[in-house]
Amino acid sequence: MRHSRGLPGSAAGTYRHVRFSTDRLRTTHTGSLPRPASLVADLDAADHGRPAADLDERIRAAVGEVVRRQVEAGIDIVGDGEASKISYSTYVKERLDGFSGTAEPGPPAPDFEDFPDYMRSRTTGGMPARPVCTGRIRYRGQQAVRADIANLRDALAETPADGAFMTAASPGVVAHFLPNRYYETDEAYLWALADAMKVEYDEIHAAGLDLQLDCPDLTAWHRFRDDLPAFHRRLATRLEVIGYATRDIPPDRLRLHLCWGNYEAPHTRDIPLAEILRPVLDARPAAISFEAANPRHAHEWTVFEDVELPEDKMILPGVLDSTTNYVEHPELVAQRLERYAALVGRERVAGSSDCGFATTATSARVHPTVVWAKLAALAEGARLASQRLWKG
Repeated sequence: MRHSRGLPGSAAGTYRHVRFSTDRLRTTHTGSLPRPASLVADLDAADHGRPAADLDERIRAAVGEVVRRQVEAGIDIVGDGEASKISYSTYVKERLDGFSGTAEPGPPAPDFEDFPDYMRSRTTGGMPARPVCTGRIRYRGQQAVRADIANLRDALAETPADGAFMTAASPGVVAHFLPNRYYETDEAYLWALADAMKVEYDEIHAAGLDLQLDCPDLTAWHRFRDDLPAFHRRLATRLEVIGYATRDIPPDRLRLHLCWGNYEAPHTRDIPLAEILRPVLDARPAAISFEAANPRHAHEWTVFEDVELPEDKMILPGVLDSTTNYVEHPELVAQRLERYAALVGRERVAGSSDCGFATTATSARVHPTVVWAKLAALAEGARLASQRLWKG
C-alpha cells in the first residue's frame, strides 16, 4: 500500500501533521468532497427534520470511500469529505442550543448586483436550513463530532494516509450565516460562539487530527459593505476570537482557510489578498489555506514578494479551481507550486484546492469523476515540482 501511516491508536501506527516538508511537496485539499447522490438526498431530508433510519451507516460508508479515493488519487493529508454535513457552516445548528426559526434571505453578493442579467440567469439547488440565534448558545454536539472522528479513524485504519484533518466552522462564519437575534451585540454573539465551538475544536485536536477552521467571513468585505478601516477592525476582532477559541491547541495543529465565496460569478468586488494577509499571518494557525487558482486570485502569488512569511508559518495555496470542470494540467499545477516555493521556501508549501468541491451537499458544481481527476492532477503536479525543487 502506498502509505503506511495513520492516526494514533489505530492499526496504522503513528501520524504526520501538516508541517514543514524536507523531502517533497505534500498535497491536501480544503475539505468538502462529493457525497454519493443517495446520501445527498438523505442529508437534505435530515436537514429538514426527516432523518433516515440508516443515515449513520450510510455516512460511515461514505467516509470510508472518500478516504480511499483520496489516497488512490495521491493526496497525502486527507479528510472525511464533510460527508456528515449538509453544509460547512450551517451544520452547527444541530450541535448548538440557541437556534430556532428561519433567517430571512440575505441580499445577493454585490458582484451579482453589478451583473443583474447574469444573476437572473443563475439557477441554484436547494439551500440548507438557516435558523437564527434566539437564545443562549451552548454546545451539545459531542456525540456528533465524536461520530465524525470515529468514522475518519476507522477509514484511516483501512486506508492509511500520511495525515488527516477535520474541518469546523469558525465562530465568524457561523455568525455570518446564522444571524443574531438574542445577544445585545454581534460581538457578544461572536464570543459566545467561540466558547461553544471550542468544545468541538478541542475534541478534534484531542483525537490527533489537524483542525481546519473555515473562515470566508475574513474576506467578506464586499458582503459586509464596510469601508476598509471598518472591515479591518472587524477582521481584527474575528481573528482575536479565533485565537481565544483555539487557545488550547498548538498553532502547528491548526489550519485557517480563506476564500472569497466558492461560487462561479464575476467576483469583481473581492477584497485583495494583500489587504488581509498580514493580520491573518499574525493569527494563531500555522497553516494558511487560500484561493490561488481561480481567474480572480491566481495572480496574487506575487503578494509574497512584499509580505514575508513568518518563520513558523506555512501556506496551502489552492492550485485547483473548485468551481470549474476543467482538469488542471499537472505541469500547470507544478508551475503554480514552484512560484510559491521560490518566494517562501519549498519546505513551507503544500498543494491544495481553492475551496471545497461541495461546500453544501446539494450544490456541487464539479462532477465527482472530475473532482477525482483534479486531485490526481494535483498529486502528479506536486511530484513534478518536487523533482525539480529537490533535484540537487
